[in-house]
Amino acid sequence: MDLDRQERPAIVDGAGRPLVPSRVPETRPTPLQDWFIYLSIVVLVCGTIAISALELGAAFREAVVRVPLAVGGAVLMIVTTDAMLRVWRSAWAWLPVDRGRGLFRFVWSGVLAAVLVAGGAITVAALLAPGSA
Repeated sequence: MDLDRQERPAIVDGAGRPLVPSRVPETRPTPLQDWFIYLSIVVLVCGTIAISALELGAAFREAVVRVPLAVGGAVLMIVTTDAMLRVWRSAWAWLPVDRGRGLFRFVWSGVLAAVLVAGGAITVAALLAPGSA
């Protein structure tokens, strides 16, 4: 009796479907992986300052709105690009393991690309807006 050459049965869940891993290891970290949260906090603070200033009656042309908008918008574009790269790589890593999860991550990459384009357009439009008196 040779036990070394017998196939191990696939691990299945209660419904009899094979279990897939919940994570796939990241082989190439993105450039901003260590700074992702800190940069997101910068975007949050800039957005809070700009929105609060607008709510308190500041016009778009005032520096208290435009400076946080420019800084937060630029950092948001950088963070979104890093996230899109991470999701794109994750999609390719998932394809051999679970094709459905991989394809779902490709959809998310597309959504992030659309957010990147829309966010850039909105930031530029807001910075170029003449503002109300």
